[in-house]
Amino acid sequence: MRKRLPLRADPELPRREDEAFLGPAHYLQLMTVDFTGIYSVYLAAKDERLKMTRLSMSLLSAPFAAAVALAGARVVDPASLTSWSTVPWYIFALVAAFGLLSILPFLRLIEAVSAHMRAARAINNFRLLYTARLKDQFEEMNWTPNLPVDPRYPETYAPLAWPGVNVMMLAVVNGVYIALGLLGLSGTEPSASLLSVVIGLIALVHYLMYYVRANVSRRRRLPSNPYQFPNVET
Repeated sequence: MRKRLPLRADPELPRREDEAFLGPAHYLQLMTVDFTGIYSVYLAAKDERLKMTRLSMSLLSAPFAAAVALAGARVVDPASLTSWSTVPWYIFALVAAFGLLSILPFLRLIEAVSAHMRAARAINNFRLLYTARLKDQFEEMNWTPNLPVDPRYPETYAPLAWPGVNVMMLAVVNGVYIALGLLGLSGTEPSASLLSVVIGLIALVHYLMYYVRANVSRRRRLPSNPYQFPNVET
C-alpha cells in the first residue's frame, strides 16, 4: 500500500463544514450518478471480455479451418493428419503461430480487467463521499446503498474471479497450441509427461504475465497531487 501523505491546508479549499454540506436534496442526484457509472463500468467490462474471448477463439480455430481447407483442396492428404509423424511441418507452424497470436487478446483482456477495476475503485471512493455525508439521513430512512465503499476494492489480481478464470483458461489453451506447434516443428515425438511439462511451463509464463500486469497499478507513477490528498488506492 502506498504511503499516505498528510492533508495540507489550502486557502482555495472549503474550511467550513456548511460550505461542503450535502443535504437530503442531493442524495438522489449523487446516487443516480453512482449507479449510472457503475452500471456503465460493468457493461463495458462484460463487452470487453466477450470481444477478447471471441477474438481468441477465432484465432485458435484458424489452424483447424486451414487444415480443412488444405485437405479439401487436396494440398494435404487427409490420411497424413491422423498420425503425428506424417503431419506436414507447416500445419505445426500454423498451430504455433496462432497460439502466439492469441497472446495479444490474452494481454488485452488483462489490461481491460485492470482498467475496469480501477474505474470501480474510483466509483467506490465517490460513493464513500456521499454515504459518509448522508449517513444520518440513510439511518432515518432505514436504508443503505448496500454497495462497497472501499476505494481499494476490487483487486485487479483475482485469479478465482470470473475474469481471472477466463484469463487462466486462455493461458492453458495457448500453452497447448504453442507446445504442440513447437514440438511438431522440432520433430520430437511427444509423450504425456513431456506435453504436460511443456504446456505447464508455457502456461506458467502466461500466469506470470497476468500476475505482473494485474499488479502494475501498485508500482505505477502517481499523478501530481498539489493538495496532498491521501491516496487510498493500493
